[in-house]
Amino acid sequence: MHHSSAIFRPRTLAVALVGLLAVGTALQAFASSRSGLRGSRSSMNRQVEQARAHDYTYLRNPSQLNHFVRKGWLVKVRPTNHFQLVGVSFPYTRPEVRTFIHRLGAQYKAACGEPLVVTSLTRPKTHQPRNASPRSVHPTGMALDLRRPKNSRCRSWLEQVLLSLEQKRVLEVTLEWRPPHYHLALFPAPYMRYVARLEANTTPHSYRVARGDNLWDIAKRHGVSVGTIKRVNNLRDNRIYPGQVLRIPSSRSVSTAR
Repeated sequence: MHHSSAIFRPRTLAVALVGLLAVGTALQAFASSRSGLRGSRSSMNRQVEQARAHDYTYLRNPSQLNHFVRKGWLVKVRPTNHFQLVGVSFPYTRPEVRTFIHRLGAQYKAACGEPLVVTSLTRPKTHQPRNASPRSVHPTGMALDLRRPKNSRCRSWLEQVLLSLEQKRVLEVTLEWRPPHYHLALFPAPYMRYVARLEANTTPHSYRVARGDNLWDIAKRHGVSVGTIKRVNNLRDNRIYPGQVLRIPSSRSVSTAR
């Protein structure tokens, strides 16, 4: 009697089923990450609600933006070894967004070996692109755009971290295609509470202040906020002096405790 080679023995069939299940799980995870980046009306609603909850103004033009900079409500973002600004017309944002960029940039560089690329920050209404949503929160200073990495490993790392933070309800992220980038709306107050919880669970180390140091530079180098350093060291203002020993909380990855 002729036996077809297409007939599976029990052991072979079991191995094949395990393989199919593994592929199915991987495809399900991929589909989940795609749908999580797709954006939706409810996502836009949450962004607008957060802008309203923070009492943010939708800036009309560059003149109003410059007024906010002079008041200190928007701060300048300067590129570092960890992130670049490419095509950013107005390198200003909310202080909490700058903290987010510095933290994420340091972690992305450590994970991928290349700098994070920021392509947009605050955009007043007169400088919104034609395809921008009329409900966009870019004019409030709480949004930023990140270039989509070409390297698949870096892309996967970045998407996982951003989706994890979205699940923690500290931001909303959407993948947009013209050009390929991630649009992020950061929720400043929830995000800073999240950072504070991370920093509270770290063991501080000592840092001796050198000549020319200031709190902003020290905080940036260690991936923590100025407010955290002041709180840990009971500082009433930003004045420090050479030789002073500060307790610095160790930075925690934004992807911790996903």
